[in-house]
Amino acid sequence: MYSMLKLGFEERIATLTLSRPEKRNAISRVLMEELLEALQAVEQSPAQVLILSAEGKAFCAGMDLEDLRALTEQSSEENLRHSQLIATLFRALYRFPKMTIAAVNGAAIAGGAGIATLCDFTLASTAATFGFTEVRIGFLPAIVSSFLVRQVGDKHARDLLLTGRIISADEAYRMGLVNEVVEAMHLEAGARRLAEQLLENSPASLRATKALLRSYAGDGLERELELGLEANAEMRKTKDFQEGVRSFLERRKPRWSE
Repeated sequence: MYSMLKLGFEERIATLTLSRPEKRNAISRVLMEELLEALQAVEQSPAQVLILSAEGKAFCAGMDLEDLRALTEQSSEENLRHSQLIATLFRALYRFPKMTIAAVNGAAIAGGAGIATLCDFTLASTAATFGFTEVRIGFLPAIVSSFLVRQVGDKHARDLLLTGRIISADEAYRMGLVNEVVEAMHLEAGARRLAEQLLENSPASLRATKALLRSYAGDGLERELELGLEANAEMRKTKDFQEGVRSFLERRKPRWSE
């Protein structure tokens, strides 16, 4: 059914596993479409908690190289549609009515960091790392920035988004991106333990509480996402984006236009 994911159900817990270990679970258009389809399947199922994890050494290493290369050749309309797909996935995770737990086993970079931290709970192994590295390749962390500011505050968001640095699981915990850091061997058990704890609560109360928390963002989040979509599509037209992607693919330092 899925080419890049594995979806399973055990009583009231759904497990969704990114399954591209040879590509470090990088984000492609197909992966995003499959994630949206799987989220819909979980929403329609009897499961009350979703655990999101990944195979291999990385949780999600950002954009797939082939998709990244293709972005430099797309029209403005195509780039806007691609940005809209990313925004749709992030919205779906943020608004998902059931409980979500990300079990982050390794690197969660750029869009991968967004997927990991938009879940209700983010558990990280001691080997996990996080980074919003878009500025390193002349890109713009436009869509994830709205969520990130709400999670960690303005100063931490500026730090992560403007430096593009990679941080450890412990630093992510101190910033508020991660709920708990555990040894790698205990990551799956920790996610299961948390899921079982959530299942002791009233499902109706959990759904209502999540809906209430989402409502606090109001229309502001939607306005910010629309601004982000426009900025994202515009940035893809720039010389710095073209050079940043080329230098990344060619494994060399970029030569910026300014």
